[in-house]
Amino acid sequence: MTADHPPVFEPTGTIELQSVSASKIIAVSLYSSRAEITRLYKFGVKTGLNQVNISGLPNVLESESLRVEGRGAATIHDVTVSTAKGEHVETTSPELKALLKQQERTQYALGRCEKSIEALEQYLASLTVEHLDYSKIESVMESYNKAGEKLDDQKSELTERLQTLRVDIEKERERIAVPHENDKLRVKAAIGVFAEHEGDIEIALIYAVPRATWRAFYDIRVDMNTKDDPIKLIYKAAIMQNTGESWDDVPLTLETSTPTFGLDIPELQPWNLDIFRFTPFKSRKKSAIPGSSSMTMSRMQEKSRSAVDDMDELFGSDVAGGMAEPMAHLGASVTSRGNVSATFRVPGQVTIPSDGEAHNFTIVELNLQATMSWVTVPKVDTKAHITAKIVNASDYTLLAGSSSVYVDGSFISRSEVPAVSPKESFDCPLGVDPSIRITYHPVIKKVTHSGFYNKTATHVFSQRITIFNTKSLPVSRVKVVDHIPTSQTSQIEVKLLSPALVVASESGNTGSMKVQKGKDAAPVPQKIAVAKDVVAQWDGVDEPDCVVESLGLDRKINWICSVASQAKVTVALDWEVTVSPASAQVVGL
Repeated sequence: MTADHPPVFEPTGTIELQSVSASKIIAVSLYSSRAEITRLYKFGVKTGLNQVNISGLPNVLESESLRVEGRGAATIHDVTVSTAKGEHVETTSPELKALLKQQERTQYALGRCEKSIEALEQYLASLTVEHLDYSKIESVMESYNKAGEKLDDQKSELTERLQTLRVDIEKERERIAVPHENDKLRVKAAIGVFAEHEGDIEIALIYAVPRATWRAFYDIRVDMNTKDDPIKLIYKAAIMQNTGESWDDVPLTLETSTPTFGLDIPELQPWNLDIFRFTPFKSRKKSAIPGSSSMTMSRMQEKSRSAVDDMDELFGSDVAGGMAEPMAHLGASVTSRGNVSATFRVPGQVTIPSDGEAHNFTIVELNLQATMSWVTVPKVDTKAHITAKIVNASDYTLLAGSSSVYVDGSFISRSEVPAVSPKESFDCPLGVDPSIRITYHPVIKKVTHSGFYNKTATHVFSQRITIFNTKSLPVSRVKVVDHIPTSQTSQIEVKLLSPALVVASESGNTGSMKVQKGKDAAPVPQKIAVAKDVVAQWDGVDEPDCVVESLGLDRKINWICSVASQAKVTVALDWEVTVSPASAQVVGL
């Protein structure tokens, strides 16, 4: 079709199409809060102007998003969108009419039966000894019983038949009832199509609808018995829509960007600077300005207050008035991590009804590399927590979402996956590993005293921690975290003996650990090999945002250990606390 506007002609034909039955959805692009639908229609046109009326479009259709594309020897003339009023829909059927007629006849028959029973009772009650010979009483009662039993059976049968008819009528009404979704499909599109000659053409309606969304979630399956790609990440999407029309057997594309319609480019407002001029005002009783009125003074005060407010807004209230805390309006820093933009194609064709329920689909299964590590803080809890540092080696962008974690086929925990681009990595906690057993041995304490006049007390502490790997495979990275105390006074000195780590710089405390100083001082060791496959270091040294100058200030230490199968590794933490005078009572020791 061309974009040229044809001359105005009277319509030569009107084509009525019902959207659902006369078209097929050939594409759905689903965003976070709306969907873009592409419907394809194929129909015949006559030479000249044809009026194509398409009914049954969803009520929530965003009319400003509607566009029409097509193929064939024809030109689109104009497009208008309207909403049809609620029309009466026939809700009866020949079966329903027959059932209602049977119900009416059965009710009449039941009424006659009840009247016959009532008449029989009245007749029996009217008999007296004056009208009835005693010898005939037995035959009369026998006739009464026979007639009564026959009427009772008839009444029971009619009552059961009436109940059955009521059930059948309700079922038939449910069968022929108009689906609720039909009331949600009342938008009409009128399209003028100018055809150069008679024949078949195709047009596509593309429109946006709200009430549709999707979110990413994951299954993370870990195989602890393999080293090659131990992580299988199953990328899934939960899709919900309540647009009024069902998406039956459609190709679906998931989008993470947000479409916008009709947004203007923002404009910058003038940004003016001025010098604040403070003018003192005298009391109204003493007029300092001859001929000035109270209105003039009020306007001057308002202008002064306005100037102060402007200065507050630009530089903070403490600059202008000195009465409040700085607000730092100017040059405020905002940190934004940004949004991850990606497009996913759901494999195959999918069907999603308009029910507002979540329908789950698998996007892709990824085998990913991961580095396993075990972390334990035995002073608080001797459990070993396993964490996987997963590398997204795929071409897929991982969106933020929840995940279910399975280790060796067993459900372990639920976790959160952050937004991860290709080639980036993320940490995934995998729960507690009972096969790594940690023993936190009782601390050994020794106290010695020295000095004659100014006696000091030296407390020496020794802590042992044992890691036992009961697995059939070795583990290459077990992190054990512990700490020593920090002095808060010059009367207490804390010294780390083993491992022989030193702080990178002095802390703000008067009590200190030994620090290397001077221009020619040797580099401060950040890691020390204390045994085969055991490295001691200040906690945080292997973090990406580590600040070397702050290492050791919190007195936290960790050991990175490799433990063979069915083997044990023991690490030692030794420190001393010197107190002067020895009689001082130490809190927290």
